[in-house]
Amino acid sequence: MVDIIVIGAGTAGLTAAVYGLRAGKSVMVFEEKMYGGQIVNTPSVENFPGFKNISGFEFAGKLYEQATGLGMEYRNERVLEIKVSDGNIKTVVTEKGVYESKAVIIATGAKNRPLGLNKEKEFTGRGVSYCATCDGAFFRGKEVAVAGGGNTAIEDALFLSNYCSKVYVIHRREEFRGDKKGVDRLADKDNVEFVLNSTVEEILGENGLEGVRVRNKTENTEKIISVSGLFIAVGQVPDNDRFKNVVKLDEKGYIIAGEDCRTGTAGIYAAGDCRTKSVRQLVTASSDGAVAGLAAAETD
Repeated sequence: MVDIIVIGAGTAGLTAAVYGLRAGKSVMVFEEKMYGGQIVNTPSVENFPGFKNISGFEFAGKLYEQATGLGMEYRNERVLEIKVSDGNIKTVVTEKGVYESKAVIIATGAKNRPLGLNKEKEFTGRGVSYCATCDGAFFRGKEVAVAGGGNTAIEDALFLSNYCSKVYVIHRREEFRGDKKGVDRLADKDNVEFVLNSTVEEILGENGLEGVRVRNKTENTEKIISVSGLFIAVGQVPDNDRFKNVVKLDEKGYIIAGEDCRTGTAGIYAAGDCRTKSVRQLVTASSDGAVAGLAAAETD
């Protein structure tokens, strides 16, 4: 039995752990992959207060060390479900064991959204990637494409432009959704070409990616772009189905919870990108973690 169980060791989850521990509570954090969440793949963070520039990996490492130093118990296990007893004790079932707590904070973030194309899953690792900082170096001197128009797509394209001979940025709209500063930096790159009002319709190749078929929605035309890599950055989807027995989900699968991070179930909170919210940024994930951590610490 511990006071607080946190599911997910991204920015929201680790911040929640820090605040829970500072409130004098025992905190156990579960993470099925590596601590840090999506931010570890961002080479340069420039929009978090107090840091002019810090890598996502370094940021996550500092936060993990802070929580560990305060006494966080960390377990590398996937949580399968949450059960609530009549006495409001929360039972968390993982692939390795069963644990109990007074409060649970769900901070599972979101995972990369696929394009849903034929060969996409088959070619993942053979030309198709969802992480430019992880795989970009494998495409040094080659031509690649980035699908997406948000900050992640822009960051990916900027990163890849340092390694690749050509970077096509394919976006379904005329204007990018990402920060103007990043878009302007991309526009100044000689080896970056914008392919706007366009969508990737087909992944081409036999044993690996050889190109993509792209359709221009405005002109209703199609063309083939020969590339060795396709980096998909079209948003994220939550992974909350396993918790739908104890919390309500919206039509997109996000946990319904307000700025107080409270779900409809007493003692269960949702923090970060996994909950319903309009802004999903590093700073809002940290804010959610603080709010949820303090609320969980007050749970009887």
